[in-house]
Amino acid sequence: MRIIKTAFLFLCLLSSCYTTAHSRWHIQLDRSIRWDVSQDIPHYDHIEMSGEMVSTVLRYGVNADGSFSLECSLVWPMLRTVPNNTHASLMRRFSVNFLSTLQVNGLTLNNERVKYMQLNGKLTVVSEFTIGHLRDMKAGGELPPAIKVTRVFFPSVDKAMLCEQYTIKNIGKDRIELLIPQSRMTYQTDSERGVDGSYMLVASTELDKDGLFHLNSGDSVVFGASVQGYKKGQAETQPNIQSELASREAFVKQVWDGLDFRSPDETLNTAFAFAKIRASESIYRTSGGLMHGPGGESFYAAIWANDQAEYINPFFPFLGYERGNESAINSFRHFARFMNPDYRPIPSSIIAEGKDIWNGAGDRGDAAMIAYGAARFALEMGDARIANELWPLIEWCLAYCKHKLTVDGVVASDADELENRFPAGEANLCTSTLYYDALLSAVYLTGELKKPVALSAQYRKEAETLRKNIACYFEANIEGYDTYRYYAGNDVLRSWICMPLVTDIFDRKEGSVKALFSPRLWTEDGLLTQAGTSTYWDRSTLYALRGIYAAGEREEATRHLQSYSTQRLLGEHVPYPIEAWPEGNQRHLSAESGLYCRVITEGLFGIRPTGFNSFALTPQLPDEWTFMELVNIHAFDVPPFDIRVVRNGARIKILLERDGKILKSYSSKVGKTIQIQLK
Repeated sequence: MRIIKTAFLFLCLLSSCYTTAHSRWHIQLDRSIRWDVSQDIPHYDHIEMSGEMVSTVLRYGVNADGSFSLECSLVWPMLRTVPNNTHASLMRRFSVNFLSTLQVNGLTLNNERVKYMQLNGKLTVVSEFTIGHLRDMKAGGELPPAIKVTRVFFPSVDKAMLCEQYTIKNIGKDRIELLIPQSRMTYQTDSERGVDGSYMLVASTELDKDGLFHLNSGDSVVFGASVQGYKKGQAETQPNIQSELASREAFVKQVWDGLDFRSPDETLNTAFAFAKIRASESIYRTSGGLMHGPGGESFYAAIWANDQAEYINPFFPFLGYERGNESAINSFRHFARFMNPDYRPIPSSIIAEGKDIWNGAGDRGDAAMIAYGAARFALEMGDARIANELWPLIEWCLAYCKHKLTVDGVVASDADELENRFPAGEANLCTSTLYYDALLSAVYLTGELKKPVALSAQYRKEAETLRKNIACYFEANIEGYDTYRYYAGNDVLRSWICMPLVTDIFDRKEGSVKALFSPRLWTEDGLLTQAGTSTYWDRSTLYALRGIYAAGEREEATRHLQSYSTQRLLGEHVPYPIEAWPEGNQRHLSAESGLYCRVITEGLFGIRPTGFNSFALTPQLPDEWTFMELVNIHAFDVPPFDIRVVRNGARIKILLERDGKILKSYSSKVGKTIQIQLK
């Protein structure tokens, strides 16, 4: 294994040099990404970061003169506003410049030059400043850099505040006098606009870090600041910024170590690592329990049938992130509250910390989304107690879909998950394929839960019939491609024609793959939602890449995944998958990052749960790769284990390991499915 690891490091360095040659950002040895600021300014970007009690969108950049620009949007999901609807989290923008209050030798810091920025679950900005003003220079003189400032921005893991840490270093030759004042600004919101009255907002520097400091050349001093929000009657937090930073770094390490993807392509490895951060951080500790939220300055303290039940929840068992699994179970409990004997639709979204619902688009196929996600999650957790708790919800959702079958045997719905932004007809391809996959998972679950054999046979028969009906109803030649129509009457290509591939329906894979990668749909930003438009949503791009891997078209999938990942991780808007464009201005919604991770786990590795302790594995090792690994897999109710796929001549060797010891070994072919039984 030492030879493999050495080759891994060498190939990663080669891959990093190749894929980042024309990128703004570059991958570092510690897996952070860094932008060395030169002449490529001005440039501005935005990134969302979250903790249990707060989320922030940092709108940052470098101005044409080399100075740093920052505006912080802060969102407090549990400080609810009126009306208490989907978007009722308290939101405020701040542009507090704590550095402007410092004095060095009685003067302010000026003439900033940002040297570089770094991202790794926090934003680090390193700048150099002169002391005083350029107008103070003597004729022909020049003010040399005297101060190096390192700013670090990040949300608290468990407190309602944005944290900022500043390190001031004397890089000049002479001793300097630094004066750090105590700064505190308070804001009180309108009591009539808050569910709990007025809220207090405080922007302040850290206590006991102010005062007079004398710094010799090379000396440094560190102080912190924060912006926090709280209800009247709650105590203001006196933060220890160094401790908060350690907690944030521990969180990042936990999710980075929890499920590690390794391959010769360092861009993909790093994009996977970053996606785990965004997928896992956006979980809020509400009065209705832990709730994973999309974010985007709009969607907090609430859950959706697509973003949570369908997209992100089936990923968390692999990561082994306790708060992620808890939030997933909690989301299914909330949806289960709305089961009913009359088979009225479960609401698309449960909002306001679980106190209300949103159902503005009617039935979007939400029952199919929930059944699909809950059944996979139950199998992956491998816990009979949890599966038995979720089973009534899964069974009800399957029955609901059955009640919605049309005369053509496909599932009717009012809309799809795009909520009438684009036409979806009376029955769309997404809903029926999700229902099909959920039926297959239900077959596996009935066996594990010792349900009647007749029930398992019923679900299997219903899946077989549905697959035939999907073919009869949706198969079509669209724009010259033998693929699928998204709904009856659809005559232009749609990105969601990938859904049969995702659910292992490969009858028209050749035409579908060609259509998806055709100039009519594929762009440098991924798939257009509909051919002939300029709108793209990352969620369908990520589903398509996963499905194309499943279909065995690994070379095309890898080439496009590499292009997409380089754009998202190292390009002009980094470092996570985004929601959409032009809607939302490419917000870093959280569940899309979960979908990115599933391209690797379910697409590249082809993992499909088949029981509490078993899964199907279909590795799609690209031709140019000698290996790929998933390390510290936490699913299937066994201690963490690794999957290593190594090229072995014309074949591959598949190793299941734990703590460096081989548990199982297989000799196979690329793209062949192997059934794995863990215990």
